[in-house]
Amino acid sequence: MSKQIFITGGAGFVGSTLSIGIKERYPAYRVIALDNLRRRGSELNIPRLQAAGVEFVHGDIRNPEDLEGFSNLDVVIDASADPSVLSGITSPVMPLINANLNGTVNCLELAQKTGAAFIFLSTSRIYPIKNLEAAQFEELETRFQWTNNQSLRGISAKGVAEDFPLEGSRSFYGTTKLASELLITEYNELKGLKTIINRCGVISGPWQMGKVDQGVLVLWLARHFFKGELAYIGYGGTGKQMRDVLHAHDLLNLIDQQIHHIELYNNQTLNVGGGLESSFSLQELTTLCQEVTGNTIPIKQINETRTADVRIYVSDNTQLNLLNNHAWKPQKSVKDLVTDTFQWMKANENTLRNILK
Repeated sequence: MSKQIFITGGAGFVGSTLSIGIKERYPAYRVIALDNLRRRGSELNIPRLQAAGVEFVHGDIRNPEDLEGFSNLDVVIDASADPSVLSGITSPVMPLINANLNGTVNCLELAQKTGAAFIFLSTSRIYPIKNLEAAQFEELETRFQWTNNQSLRGISAKGVAEDFPLEGSRSFYGTTKLASELLITEYNELKGLKTIINRCGVISGPWQMGKVDQGVLVLWLARHFFKGELAYIGYGGTGKQMRDVLHAHDLLNLIDQQIHHIELYNNQTLNVGGGLESSFSLQELTTLCQEVTGNTIPIKQINETRTADVRIYVSDNTQLNLLNNHAWKPQKSVKDLVTDTFQWMKANENTLRNILK
């Protein structure tokens, strides 16, 4: 049966990957991608969306009137957000709240009015910074890594689980996403809306316009590709801080499952990431970028740690794996991700030079 899928942030990196991927897999589906095109480079995705048969709508989730006129939707996927952890810290807070909290409420209202299920892309940044920084870790040759000997619940060498303590500060960005999660739970319980919350870690891949505060893997690769400069910032300037990463197409595989098994995932809040098997430190990423591009660039060492940064973050996907009986797991390695993204940069070098350089 045909479905109608509405995706906010649909011209962004994740939103366009989901929109195009779903339409390619299910040509009979009506896929609608809404975006305000605020992020530089998102306009490049409009021809891609249209070529795939996705309906593009220029609109803003902060404006309820931009979400009017739609009916009989099956799923609303909220992939729109101001994704910078520095937002509200180095800029006013209200624009962030309007985009990430009020915008989500408008999307929830759209789902409620049209009878759709609601899939929310949240973030690992809802976990408090001081709790993460207090976790026991070991310093290895090229990375920091958590140990299994922990005093806090919900954390191990495998990463952070969903029952990790939520008390404490997490950044204004993380707070808007956590507040959205709380409201989503109320819509599920009190209004009967079917909802899924995915707490995503680092997501990356082709068509991500990497910035200093969001999209580190693409930024790192782009600086190598275009022969720029980089810096290991914080934690002694060693580049040993570590993250897991999920290829956007692995996220697409999960969202595909969720769209078609809403009842299984309904009212679930799930960590979604590459896991320890798909993790990297900046040191290790540098080596990969050198191998793939053939370029070596200068990298400064800055000891001072940036506000709201964390030494380590890894998603523990155990709850997700148990829920769907291991039907989903990441397929792409970090090297696969770097290689795929390099091929994209190479094929679009002239277009991307002024955006990523």
